[in-house]
Amino acid sequence: MYEHDVIVVGAGGAGLRAAVAADEEGADVALVSKLHPVRSHTGAAEGGINAALREGDSWESHAQDTMKGSDYLGDAPAIETLVHQSPDEVIQLEHWGMAFSREDDGRMSQRPFGGLSFPRTTYAGAETGHHLLHTMYEQVVKRGITVYDEWYVSNLAVTDHDDPEERECHGVVAYDIQNGTIDAFKARNGVILATGGPGQVYDHTTNAIANTGDGQAMAYRAGVPLEDMEFVQFHPTTLPSTGVLITEGVRGEGGILYNSEGERFMFEGGYAKNVGELASRDVVARAELDEINAGRGFEDDYVHLDMRHLGEERITDRLENIIHLSEDFEGVNPLEDPMRVKPGQHYEMGGIEVDENGETCISGLYASGECACVSVHGSNRLGGNALPELIIFGARAGRHAAGKEMKPAEIQTGPSASIGSGEVDTPVSPGAVDTADDDVVADGGTASDGGAVVGMDETVEHALETERARIERLLEKDEGVQHAEVRTELQKSMTANVNVFRNEEGLKQALRDIRQAREDYEDVYVNDPSRTFNTDLQHTIETRNLIDLAEAITLGALARTEFRGAHWREGYQERDDENWIKHTMLSWNEGSPNLYYAPVILEGEEGEYEPVERHY
Repeated sequence: MYEHDVIVVGAGGAGLRAAVAADEEGADVALVSKLHPVRSHTGAAEGGINAALREGDSWESHAQDTMKGSDYLGDAPAIETLVHQSPDEVIQLEHWGMAFSREDDGRMSQRPFGGLSFPRTTYAGAETGHHLLHTMYEQVVKRGITVYDEWYVSNLAVTDHDDPEERECHGVVAYDIQNGTIDAFKARNGVILATGGPGQVYDHTTNAIANTGDGQAMAYRAGVPLEDMEFVQFHPTTLPSTGVLITEGVRGEGGILYNSEGERFMFEGGYAKNVGELASRDVVARAELDEINAGRGFEDDYVHLDMRHLGEERITDRLENIIHLSEDFEGVNPLEDPMRVKPGQHYEMGGIEVDENGETCISGLYASGECACVSVHGSNRLGGNALPELIIFGARAGRHAAGKEMKPAEIQTGPSASIGSGEVDTPVSPGAVDTADDDVVADGGTASDGGAVVGMDETVEHALETERARIERLLEKDEGVQHAEVRTELQKSMTANVNVFRNEEGLKQALRDIRQAREDYEDVYVNDPSRTFNTDLQHTIETRNLIDLAEAITLGALARTEFRGAHWREGYQERDDENWIKHTMLSWNEGSPNLYYAPVILEGEEGEYEPVERHY
């Protein structure tokens, strides 16, 4: 068993920043990651970091753009924290050696991005996330922070109090991928989840194969509500064959979208008459699919993104890796021909409910980055706002978990924030499958075999023993269903039914398919009996998480009967501010999802953000 003050699960941008911040406060901190840190998915972020750095720009403008982009479902205190602190964090990255692109006068370059009223996206070529990841990892190495890489955290060590707000998190249980050892990590101060999003819920995604929403699923089963999970961002420009991301920076530099009739449809089709390709991502993604569905796409599958007119020198200077991605994955040289692009799953706006310091309703459990929802993005994230969220709220979680006194968060967490329970008509019973034995789906990560589990040592030991027994059962079973069959069918259903365009029957069909996936997973087994680098075992555990998160996304989408941000509903084509300016909350009540709502905070430093119709 390992023991530290602070355990950070995940070593992408949020996890690395949290670890550095906790270390700076004097905590003994460790990173536990199923990947080596520089292989984390933050490295795939291309476009940039939004920060109001230039004369003529302001935090107020950045806040207004972000709130508008969120379609007025973002929380003002969180948004204002983001925009206030982003300039300092970007400058800190520069001081740590991050190689930002530069203007001739030496200033950091900034370019336009979708939904922004000022070109405030600071970047490092088209590899901003890659540079950020390496810069932050250098700081971890410099400080001698302990890193347990290729350890897969599969469960939390949480006390089993009946009320989630009385529960405490004392550590995690993890599987050593290199040799098959299962061990526990005890956290004296706190556990920070920084595990990224659930992109593998879909079969066409920009996300890495490792993005299986582990932190979200573990926190959910332990009693922390998930917030606004129905808001899934589909990036407008991904390569059709693979889902590989083509940065919004191409459009920011002046790239143009065309349909098969040669029309610059963002303008000519009236989708965004003022800014065209630089509308927010939800608007552009829907426009592309409208064109494809109307028969004006190429091969009924994609549209063209053309940047040839920018010239080879500018493209090579600012977007060089895009040339290689298009050539390597599509066989198209974008210096000579337009790129093929279509929308693909990209980012989860919702996540683990946290306050501005990353705290959940469970004492000692924190979350930051894409796995968390402090609600800076609301129903739609602006490009360039993900990376500042990682470093700002990662740092805040790290400091708070280390024990630093901070201003109390204006955004509160937990059931006390409820403004009413919700009901949704489902064709099947959502939640865990009822069985007589201790199955691998229904386990919420908190229940004991008898008697209360409340002390630190007892909680960690019990979680370790329970997880060892569960994994042994998976390895000992020699027949049944393999996880890949379950995962493939789940992904197909989510892509078909819970995509950019949604309707009631499709969402209900997805819930039926998710229920079938739960039942099939009851009979899951691991084909590889080995203990060394057993990816079959790891992926089997991850598939359980994908089932839970697919259901959370779909339940929220079925409940929300309006059109807001990334959530388009057939039959509900208006934003309904009177009934739906509220957060969708989902809690795991002994295996049964409980839907309720929480208020959106529109009151900021200088008054309330008044919802207006969104035009670009």
